Amino acid sequence: MRNTSVRSVILLIPFLLFYGLPFAGAAEKEERKVEEEVIYSIMVDRFHDGENSNNQQVDPDNPDAYHGGDLQGIIDKLDYIKERGFTTIMLSPIMENAEGGYHGFWIEDFRSVEEQFGSLEDAKRLVEAAHQQDMKVILTTPLRYTSDSHSWVEDSSKDNWYEESQENNTGEFSRNYTEGLPKLNFSNASVQEYALETLRFWKEETGADGFRISSMDELPISFIEKVDTEIENTIIIGDVQQENKRASLQNAGVDLVTQYSLYEQAASLFSAPGGNISDIAEYQLNEEQGSAMLTFVDNLYTERFTNRAFQQKHNPTTRWKLALTYLYATPGTPSLYYGSEIALDSDHTNNPIMNFKSGESDIKAHMEQLAAIRGRFPALRKGSFEQIIDDGAFAVFKRSYQGETVYIAINNDVTTKSATLSNISEDKQLRGLVYDTIVRNQGDNQYKIALDRETADIYVEEDNQGVNLLFVGAVILVMGAFIGFVIVVTVKNKQKT
Repeated sequence: MRNTSVRSVILLIPFLLFYGLPFAGAAEKEERKVEEEVIYSIMVDRFHDGENSNNQQVDPDNPDAYHGGDLQGIIDKLDYIKERGFTTIMLSPIMENAEGGYHGFWIEDFRSVEEQFGSLEDAKRLVEAAHQQDMKVILTTPLRYTSDSHSWVEDSSKDNWYEESQENNTGEFSRNYTEGLPKLNFSNASVQEYALETLRFWKEETGADGFRISSMDELPISFIEKVDTEIENTIIIGDVQQENKRASLQNAGVDLVTQYSLYEQAASLFSAPGGNISDIAEYQLNEEQGSAMLTFVDNLYTERFTNRAFQQKHNPTTRWKLALTYLYATPGTPSLYYGSEIALDSDHTNNPIMNFKSGESDIKAHMEQLAAIRGRFPALRKGSFEQIIDDGAFAVFKRSYQGETVYIAINNDVTTKSATLSNISEDKQLRGLVYDTIVRNQGDNQYKIALDRETADIYVEEDNQGVNLLFVGAVILVMGAFIGFVIVVTVKNKQKT
């Protein structure tokens, strides 16, 4: 009992010290906008098995078969997701699929839940449970394709519901779930109306907060405009391969558009040291609507970022920390694929089953820390964005919003790097939020920051605190109380002996 009490006091000390730290700015108590979300993307079948009764097609030894994950499994793990700092979950398709369609893209019925995942009631319960945790739910809806065994394929009355050309435009990714599938003809008004009714169905029946629409760049702009106007109060995310369509889709009301060019650059750059940071920054620096981007370094279509690092013989934890700092601190809405927090990897599929017993904790802790920092400082979510230091693999960016200024410093080099920042008032200081450092004016308004190799930090500009006597006093008080407590416990135990 004595050891347990002492440990409890020791554990309290960091929290007492942390809450004594002064911070500039505070999170705003208002409805979150889409660019303020942090998204956790889940392959439903590969996340968590919460209900064994729906495991008829499960074969964990076959990477192309169902592995047992379901909607109940996600409900069971909402606390886990919330603790990582995520505000939105985005599900792979849950519609009824042809046999073997664990990924959800082989649609058999657009308005039924795949029995391997549960029921419509389970989907509704998931959304309700997520809302109770102040998290939103996005459903992926592959409206462009059906399975080749769909009843419409052999229905003569639906002949003009399909296109004659079945050329696939989903890109050269490690997973192309729709290759060779029949394409629906969206120049047909009946197809468009059916698709709109399908979105209404899922919105009304489940209460979902939004939809990620696959292959959106293959759909008519007129249809996207109808989605925006007719499906009200709904987040719309466009999965887009043809990036020349991005501007028109955003003008049509799409909230977020996937940015695969940025993905390719970021995944390549951060999986190994030495790359020029400016190569990826140009995408956000040149974007008039940079906040409308969904940013990521892997997803359900691509190679795992962890695997990229492993293949180049680099520590995935180190590489993930750099990538996460960039995603959380620069323009766009970050989206993390399930398992990123434990550096989940597999040499035969990008969709292995989630391992909740993994001992990896560094990435989790870093992710939670970044989510807290991003939530506390609006400049990281809504601020302007400019690069102020460009030194190859070392770069510093500045973001400002309503009087709040932060600096994002990234050292992707293999040596320690430093930079001197100017144009900062002499009565200010920079607080490093990741590594808890203080940078003060060295004279002539010069502020020198330094980073070890392959690290990154976020600095907030704040009033120079000097020596915080209240904080120092609090430290002394806490430590004095702790020492006194240990002495009292020791004396009592000696008396008992």
